[in-house]
Amino acid sequence: MIKNQKMIGIKFSPDRLIQSLIKGLPNPKWSQQYNMAYIENTKENLGIIFNTFKGVAWINYNRFLTNKPVNTHNENIDVEWFRKRKTTPEYRVCPEEYLLKLELKKYANNTVRTYVSFFEMFINYYKEKELSAINESDIRSFLQTLVQRKVSNSYLNQAINAIKFYYEVVLGMPNRYYEIERPRKESKLPKVISKEEVLSIIKNTNNIKHRCIVELLYSAGLRRSELLNLKIDDIDSKRMLVMVKGGKGKKDRQTLLSKSTLEDLRIYFKEWKPQEYLFEGRKASKYGAESVLNIVKRAAVKAGIRQTVTPHVLRHSFATHLLESGVDLRQIQVLLGHGSSKTTEIYTHVATHTFKDIKNPLD
Repeated sequence: MIKNQKMIGIKFSPDRLIQSLIKGLPNPKWSQQYNMAYIENTKENLGIIFNTFKGVAWINYNRFLTNKPVNTHNENIDVEWFRKRKTTPEYRVCPEEYLLKLELKKYANNTVRTYVSFFEMFINYYKEKELSAINESDIRSFLQTLVQRKVSNSYLNQAINAIKFYYEVVLGMPNRYYEIERPRKESKLPKVISKEEVLSIIKNTNNIKHRCIVELLYSAGLRRSELLNLKIDDIDSKRMLVMVKGGKGKKDRQTLLSKSTLEDLRIYFKEWKPQEYLFEGRKASKYGAESVLNIVKRAAVKAGIRQTVTPHVLRHSFATHLLESGVDLRQIQVLLGHGSSKTTEIYTHVATHTFKDIKNPLD
């Protein structure tokens, strides 16, 4: 945005050919503020840019696809809860265009709630200011208050994402708030428990349904959301596989099905008779995420495990135990559904098999 008019910014490494081609574009100018060339943002000019640089340079077109859905397979987005809720007269609610853009891009319901919550926190911090009058200095001041409250890095990043979404996606100002600093990413090792502790947790579940939930989380390396979305026909007993559909990043994958888990699942199926989802709540609805968390935590407490055990700790343990038993890192990456091998490599820091051949200097 330059003088309240949308422009196409052209940022490039020094190159004489590119510079000469830019000079041939319609009325090109240079912005000292953004350190890039720019021309007026029109459909015709965008086409001219592509024809000019075709075969010469790669062009990042993502910023011009702001209406493209992020996910096409997400559950139906429900924002009526937002419109129907009761608020105090002085409370400043999220602009309707913000909600519409979230709906259009098909963000997950949890993301919608998070973004709306954080953005409302921000705009109520500046109740007396029009949104168009809020600048980068104001945003930094708001974020500074969060830092002083000693919130987590994740909390701070969510606040930044919610604010940037409004200015960069809703208003279409892609370059305006690039420079907002983010906290350094924390590098924490995953929490892992031993195989014996996993077996003890399974042994201390209350019933066959809870037992199957814990067994699947661990033996298939599932995320909690993936377990909740499992349907009956996602269990392939002939090939001994679990089909995970629409996992993180909306990716499908296959993972392992344990023989002992399959035996327990057959007992569970006869006893509980699920209709559609493998694990269901009342009236054949999808089982609750909080219920799964409580099942794991309670069984771990009964098993006498001191550290807090969550469904994700079981997933971390699955990956670590596979690595310790000699399974290739690439295969573990596929089973976990990681997009990058770097994500899977974190387990090399907690696997103990690499330390067994090292003689301790004290010994």
